[in-house]
Amino acid sequence: MADKKIGVLALQGSVREHLDCLARTEGAEGFPVRTREELARAEALILPGGESTTLRTLLRTFDLEEPIRRRILEGMPVWGTCAGMILLAKEVDGAAAPLGVMDVSVRRNAYGRQSESFSTTQIVPEVSPDPLTLTFIRAPQAQRVWGDGRILCQTNGRITAVRQGHMLATAFHPELTDSTAFHRYFLSFLP
Repeated sequence: MADKKIGVLALQGSVREHLDCLARTEGAEGFPVRTREELARAEALILPGGESTTLRTLLRTFDLEEPIRRRILEGMPVWGTCAGMILLAKEVDGAAAPLGVMDVSVRRNAYGRQSESFSTTQIVPEVSPDPLTLTFIRAPQAQRVWGDGRILCQTNGRITAVRQGHMLATAFHPELTDSTAFHRYFLSFLP
């Protein structure tokens, strides 16, 4: 069976880390996406952590915002980590969000400044029976989930992972750990 082609939006953020995880994930072939042509090759897309305002500006500069939105609405699996969660949400801090495809309301920087970043360990049953390290860096928080959105994980009473059909959003950074559990889970979204 051929490896699934997983694009990683490569405009800013933790691109290399996701590509490294995909290289260690059986059945996945990761590659950077910076153009419409590269996006067209992707069977699924990861929107990495970074700075959400910068990513939104770059999506427009590289003319990728609408093509990505269209592909997601057509059913392409997508996973947003940290800033990627912000890009996917329908609401961010009470306003319309960049891609606006997921039934989630997000608060930016809900965990405070860079110096307040932290890691914790917990089980996310749908992803793995084993405890996973969750790394939060100036992370957002899902404040509300509705429609077809489903909470996968709460950390200290805060919603930190959500799935809606073929869309996944995590407030934390699985790509910054040794585990490929979340990458394997995301790969399961593909036929």
